[in-house]
Amino acid sequence: MSKLTVGIIQQSCVEDRRANELKSETFIRQAVRQGAQLVVLQELHTSLYFCQTEDPEIFDLAEAIPGPSSAFFGALCRELGIVLVTSIFERRAPGLYHNTAVVLDKDGDIAGSYRKMHIPDDPGYYEKFYFTPGDLGFSPVETSLGKLGVLVCWDQWFPEAARLMSLAGADLLIYPTAIGWDRDDPADEQERQLEAWVTVQRGHAIANGLPVISVNRVGFEPSPGHQGGGQLFWGNSFAAGPQGEFLCRASKDKEEILLVNVDLKRSEMVRRMWPFLRDRRIEHYDDLLRRYRD
Repeated sequence: MSKLTVGIIQQSCVEDRRANELKSETFIRQAVRQGAQLVVLQELHTSLYFCQTEDPEIFDLAEAIPGPSSAFFGALCRELGIVLVTSIFERRAPGLYHNTAVVLDKDGDIAGSYRKMHIPDDPGYYEKFYFTPGDLGFSPVETSLGKLGVLVCWDQWFPEAARLMSLAGADLLIYPTAIGWDRDDPADEQERQLEAWVTVQRGHAIANGLPVISVNRVGFEPSPGHQGGGQLFWGNSFAAGPQGEFLCRASKDKEEILLVNVDLKRSEMVRRMWPFLRDRRIEHYDDLLRRYRD
């Protein structure tokens, strides 16, 4: 397809899984009524962001793939005739868990998955306790609408991930996300963090000549057990074109459904003008495989 209408769902979450699913379903249906062909949900959208603390009992939230989430959202895809990017806390085996994006095609079947590769470990984001780094590589998911370069949250800070998806033939880059502020940070620091997040992803669009879809959650979520101050998720879901231009951008504090028309053929025209892939000096990049060049 040369043109694609993408629905971006920016929502808040609660502890009740069923309530989160029903809210997502309502928003998905609204997006489809407005013409969405591809809909993207945020990271870990069936639950609160549980990684604020380390608690072994939280592993009970994890599920198999295929499992309840893929069945629920797959049925919705089959009914509505859409492609949907979901985010699942995957239980692969006892003691082995992943943060996994699952792409469902129009027939409701799983088109493919991506397991989050870069796993953060910061105050309020203790993801290394819960998630094993992904082992599926940086491979786009091939769907009836094109090749989706799905990455997840912390991956969005790494140019290597975006580049490898691009080199594997992705038609666009998609980032389901859960990121926010520490409310104790001063306003100027909060603004710097937000704009750095936006800027680095727009840079991936430019460097790879691809559209970027970034979908974040919104609202305040207290830390489980109220251990700490909680996270204020900053919203600002957005889409950028292959020159980094904004195509749409959500607010910082409201649930929203954004619809954006993406011209996939424009990527080729941009790449003809800015041939970064042509001019890469791959014979001199061996040091990229080193942790640091001492």
